[in-house]
Order: sequence, then structure tokens, then C-alpha cells
Amino acid sequence: MYKAIVVGTSYGGLEALKLILPQLPEDFPLPVIVVLHIGEHKNDTFIRLLNELCTLQVKEAESKEPVLPGHIYFAPPNYHLLVEDDRTFSLSTDEKLNYSRPSIDILFESAAWAYQHELIGLILTGANSDGAEGLKTIKSFGGKTIVQDPCHAIAPIMPRFALKIAQPEIRLSLEAIPARLVELASSKKAVE
Repeated sequence: MYKAIVVGTSYGGLEALKLILPQLPEDFPLPVIVVLHIGEHKNDTFIRLLNELCTLQVKEAESKEPVLPGHIYFAPPNYHLLVEDDRTFSLSTDEKLNYSRPSIDILFESAAWAYQHELIGLILTGANSDGAEGLKTIKSFGGKTIVQDPCHAIAPIMPRFALKIAQPEIRLSLEAIPARLVELASSKKAVE
């Protein structure tokens, strides 16, 4: 069974997340951990908006906080968000990666180490290459990899890089992603 979902997006990402996250049901069994590139702007406004739209609790991730099912966590602005081996969060102010802090690659790679084959990685619309290497790492650990079809993305660069570098198993239109996440979250994938 899968134990967590990590999501990376930048330009156009809030619109994409507003379509996906409200469709996750109240009993959705996995935590969803998101890096949305917004520069140094605060998350407060869109977290409040998403809390009004979603049945799951939406919040900013905090250092040493356990990663819990049924929550949607966002990386704080200007901090890298990592998942530790004990499945708690840590924050870092290390240098930017791919011009970004938080970095999608850093979240994805740390989560891949923590969750191994029990992780789902999702890359959405965006205007740089961040996330492609991290998605490749998730795939190398046996996790499930999904990319939004660049033909349907507001900014196709990020999904195109992810398709080229990570060669994910699943490529979907934005509208098809929520149902696939629900299906994967409820699947009884064998744990080896």
C-alpha cells in the first residue's frame, strides 16, 4: 500500500491544486505533501482558500511535525521541506536548488528515502526543471510516478522535463489526476 503523496508545481500550480485537492474525499488515507513555488510570499491566503474548498485539513508543514494521513501539507516559503526517516518533517535554509527554495527535488528525494516503494510522486504545471530528478529518484525506489500531460498544463516546461528525465509510468490530464490518486490510495499494493 502507498503511504504518502508528494506534489511539485510552480507557475499555474495554485489553479491546478484548486482542481485536484478538493476532490480528495474526507476519508482519503494518505498525507499529501506539496511544494508550490511562490517565492518568498506567505502561504496564508491560499492555505485559507484551500481549507474552505477541501475536506482534508490544509496546513503549512512544521519542523519535527509527524506526517499524518488525511492532511495536506505545504512547504513554508523560503524553506526546503524534507521528510526524515522517522516520517517527520524538517526544514532547511540551505542554498536554493534550481533557483528554488523550497525545492521539489529536495522534498521528493527525502520522501523517497523515507517511504521507498510506498510513495506516489506527482509533477504538475511549472516553468522550470525542478522535480524531474526527484521524480526519477522516487521511480528508482519503486514508487509510483505521475506527470500532468504538458499539453494541458498552463506552463508545460516542468512536466516536459519530468517526462524526459524521470520517464514516469503515468501521464494524465489535470482532470483525470484526482480519480487516479483516489484509486491508488485505496489499492492494496503488495508491500515487499
